[in-house]
Amino acid sequence: MSPVPTANSLRTDGEGSVSAVDDGRSETWQRQLAGAVRSWRELLRILQIQERDLPPIAQSHTTEAFPVLVPHSFLQRMETGNPRDPLLLQVLPVNAEDQAVAGFTSDPVSDEAARKAPGLLQKYHGRALLITTGTCAVHCRYCFRREYPYHEEPRRPDDWQPAIDCVAGDDSISEVILSGGDPLMLSDRRLEDLLRRLDAIPHLTRIRIHSRLPIVLPARITSSLLALLTGLRCQVIMVVHANHGHEIQKDCVEALTALVRSGLPVLNQAVLLKDVNDDPQVLETLCLKLVGLGVIPYYLHQLDRVQGASHFEVSEARGRQLIRMLADRLPGYAVPRYVREVPGRAGKTRIAE
Repeated sequence: MSPVPTANSLRTDGEGSVSAVDDGRSETWQRQLAGAVRSWRELLRILQIQERDLPPIAQSHTTEAFPVLVPHSFLQRMETGNPRDPLLLQVLPVNAEDQAVAGFTSDPVSDEAARKAPGLLQKYHGRALLITTGTCAVHCRYCFRREYPYHEEPRRPDDWQPAIDCVAGDDSISEVILSGGDPLMLSDRRLEDLLRRLDAIPHLTRIRIHSRLPIVLPARITSSLLALLTGLRCQVIMVVHANHGHEIQKDCVEALTALVRSGLPVLNQAVLLKDVNDDPQVLETLCLKLVGLGVIPYYLHQLDRVQGASHFEVSEARGRQLIRMLADRLPGYAVPRYVREVPGRAGKTRIAE
């Protein structure tokens, strides 16, 4: 594997905190994000890949509505010269995204029907979800919320009050999930404001954060962020999103190590993706890398059928076969639950035992 040269590195100190190594090239996560690749042509140039070696690239309509966005930290884990690199396939727009396929919709998990207040969704008993922001650090082409109406959700701190009041007024809710977009795209100041307001609700006991940033932009995991997350009354649970073992290396390893050593429970959710991880050896390697860092392989999701992502779908029959193979190779704690989200169900639906 010949990776793209790194633009930044991290270290873990003796207290389990992560900070940037001062090697003359380190920079804040915001600056790294500002320098992310935003063009598929630039992506291919850096990776030394010819367009002719790829499936037809999506042109103006798709890339304008859902543009390319890839941080250099994630990019430098891709293999130069490899048009089938599994990390590249997750972020490269192709013409298949413009194909209308029966059963693939703009709201595959019925988010709209679950909306209780601006920014607040509730699908399951005892849990509510906040759409904290519409922005992410990477644009995964299979994103189930790529068509979500983020412009209708709160943006300023005061706009969150109706959602917080709704949670505060329902003592059956014991857990709030911060999602998006990606909640770690909020600055520490804005994130702290939201977390403190939630932490003050007596009947809340857990706050779960779903984020891809520890994987694609590990510089976001700073000592100040860890101090915030570990200083709340509520138990904070971090759920990250890695799909392939090649994602778990370099600064990503150190960021995940810092999260685990801080005492936070850390879980991983992966999505089963055609030509990315629909292979038993690939999934086994991913699970073992996670377990080796103290991260629990929690879910393997069947693809949510969002329009534009049909080319990523793997059959459930193949998914069941893969889970059986993992169960034969791995200890039980290292085998993720294979699930899908079915609108109207009281929780995730287990596809295979």
